[in-house]
Amino acid sequence: MKLQRKNRLRATALGALAVSGALVLTACGSDDNTGGATGTGEKTTAASNVDCGKAKGQLRASGSSAQKNAMDLWVKNYMAACSGVEINYNSSSSGEGIVAFNQGTVGFAGSDSALKPEEVADSKKMCKTGQGINLPMVGGPVAIGYHLEGVDKLTLDAPTLAKIFDTKIKKWNDPAIAKLNEGVKLPDKAIQAFHRSEDSGTTQNLGKYLGAAAPDDWKYEAEKKWPAPGGQAASNSSGVAAQVKQVDGAIGYFELSYAKSQSIPTVDINTGGATPVQATSENASKAIAAAKIKGTGKDLALDLDYTTKAEGAYPLVLVTYEVVCDSGNKPETLDTVKSFLSYAASDDGQKILTDAGYAPIPAEINAKVRETIGSLS
Repeated sequence: MKLQRKNRLRATALGALAVSGALVLTACGSDDNTGGATGTGEKTTAASNVDCGKAKGQLRASGSSAQKNAMDLWVKNYMAACSGVEINYNSSSSGEGIVAFNQGTVGFAGSDSALKPEEVADSKKMCKTGQGINLPMVGGPVAIGYHLEGVDKLTLDAPTLAKIFDTKIKKWNDPAIAKLNEGVKLPDKAIQAFHRSEDSGTTQNLGKYLGAAAPDDWKYEAEKKWPAPGGQAASNSSGVAAQVKQVDGAIGYFELSYAKSQSIPTVDINTGGATPVQATSENASKAIAAAKIKGTGKDLALDLDYTTKAEGAYPLVLVTYEVVCDSGNKPETLDTVKSFLSYAASDDGQKILTDAGYAPIPAEINAKVRETIGSLS
């Protein structure tokens, strides 16, 4: 028990250092030195325009681990600007976050996929006078990370990825992989494919991409639960990334921020365009910019094009939503929810996403997000 406690404390400390490092990078990239004061008397540019409003007390939220690194930054900056307010975000999974929201135990939930009709129906019991809606807040690439000794550059396409994650391709020197990587010495090594063990919006987004871009090779429905046989499971994006980092021959999927923070190489995707596309925030933004709002009323769920061949557009993207009630939010946390989410959707809140490996929400869509947040009741 003492050893477990020691490890947990060490992990917490490392996480804090990682966030601090990201904040330093953000501050160094800014010419605005008029930031708000923190508890230590230091300045933070990202928190300079936070409107704390009537926010007070503790706000609990949970859900998507995909947005954890973004949420860590937002929470740190927001709490530095708004004394007396405590934001606790439990990075569990999209599925668990929606369950917690519909049970009324959190003020908002994070989800990497929009609410299903049955989840909206369940939300009406908690929202009382309204229903749950989706507010797109974080964008970014789902990186395909790999660990293959001696190979520092790797290209795959959707059909090949589908066969790898469906355990139809079992060796790294398979002819299908070799054809996409001419001149690369691929080892005769077994592929160790890792996937999420719990319901995950990241899994669902990977399924949507494979189903759209490789329909002949990926026959599964795009669900939050991993559908294919075989492979190895790990908990949360952090767990999958940790396994890929440790195991030679491994491949897995997680948000780019996890690949960047652990120096895990990522696959370039051959979309059929002129050149393979790297997993970067900028390339993900090019794909997300083409998204259309498919939600109705205050719901801002997006329709993403996973089959894009636009030059430089990385097709395997996700958008994480914050799920709230359009009306009927809990009065004791409503002011804090509106204040915190307003900061996350602000120019300052979105600017810090790129350095953390995420992609800001396109300005036209984000303007509607801000308007909707202001109208929550």
